[in-house]
Amino acid sequence: MSDQRDASINLPLIAAIVGVATIGGFMFGYDSGVINGTQEGLKSTFDLSEAWLGITVSALLPGCAVGAFAAGRSADRWGRRRVMLAAAALFILSALASGAALSAVMMIVARFAAGVGVGAASVQQVMIIAGLTGAFLGNYFLAHVAGRSTEVLWLGYAAWRWMFWMQVIPASIFLLTLLFIPESPRYLVARGRSEEALGVLTRLFGGAAAATKTLEIKGSLAADHTPRLSDLIDRSTGKWRRIVWVGIGLATFQQLVGINVVFYYGAVLWQAVGFSEADSLKINILSGTLSIAACLLAIFLIDRIGRKPLLMIGSIGMAVTLGVLTIAFATGDLSGGTLHLAPNVGRLALISANLYVIFFNLSWGPVMWVMLGEMFPNQIRGSGLAVSGAAQWSANFLISVSFPVLAKFIGLPITYGFYTVCAFISIVFVLKMVHETRGRELEDMVG
Repeated sequence: MSDQRDASINLPLIAAIVGVATIGGFMFGYDSGVINGTQEGLKSTFDLSEAWLGITVSALLPGCAVGAFAAGRSADRWGRRRVMLAAAALFILSALASGAALSAVMMIVARFAAGVGVGAASVQQVMIIAGLTGAFLGNYFLAHVAGRSTEVLWLGYAAWRWMFWMQVIPASIFLLTLLFIPESPRYLVARGRSEEALGVLTRLFGGAAAATKTLEIKGSLAADHTPRLSDLIDRSTGKWRRIVWVGIGLATFQQLVGINVVFYYGAVLWQAVGFSEADSLKINILSGTLSIAACLLAIFLIDRIGRKPLLMIGSIGMAVTLGVLTIAFATGDLSGGTLHLAPNVGRLALISANLYVIFFNLSWGPVMWVMLGEMFPNQIRGSGLAVSGAAQWSANFLISVSFPVLAKFIGLPITYGFYTVCAFISIVFVLKMVHETRGRELEDMVG
């Protein structure tokens, strides 16, 4: 019987559904990375101060938080497929509006809308990095053809505007492929459309397994309850459970080490230490490629050596490489608003920055999401993920929005010194607070 059931599984359809869903992660990466090459155009076109540049670059992130918060309830009401279709439409509209923006406010609203779409769609670390790298490649190509990101490219519009409009291509692919994906059987059962759910499950797993899975879904729906913040309180102490603080710590430290400064402001950062715009965009591509390789290596290692060891490797590696970057920036000569590094120091900074990116994507990038999915007991899992996710988006926003102001008025050495300190603290956090989740069932987790 099991052999017949396995033979009935529709692997191509399952692979297609998973593939389409992960495009959401790609779009997050693309939306995050595209802003990297447009900042010179944004500053000159809209006369942005450092504070307004930080707000414009980071406007995606509050939208992500809103989209992620609303996605679960919206999916229960309208279905996961419709929510993702709406997200794809938001990607397209926000890309068109960003490229055509006539003011900083219009750009901020468009980026916020893109964030709502990102938060509502699926997010996977490898696809996020793939999207970032895709954006870096597109930005470099367009700037290379135009000569600079601020130069006119096609139809009388500057290259930086075309960088935003290029997002329409993957967003349209996302929208079109969603039209061929069936609705979630869980949503159909919850809406009393069990026959439709049975039909979808039959296509996916064959008739022998479909009826059983339908009954399993009905049973899980009967046992479910809406996540509540009160679930996170230990009734014996009246305080939040320790595991909740561990989740918040994991989510926050992932951002406090400053990784998105590299991904959002990489071109500006490298130009600030003397590289040309073209070379800065090439460095972004190198960082993105190394990030993909590191994520794939993490996938290979995570079940072999465990989550906590990878976090420790990442924390130590990031602390060292960030420390080297801080020292390198401290040796620079500031003139004309640009930090000039000696050739050997510039190469050292470049090598250290890319090693830092490798250590992050080998560890905290993917492992944090895996641990959050594994560490909470079933009875508090939904609430724990929601609170940890809110902490992650908040820390991401604060680091991203503050970088331009800090870099200009405090300086790169102190700014990167802060990220270095956070990386060192994360070593202690992992040692003292984090427990291995490899091989443990959700029911075995202690809150």
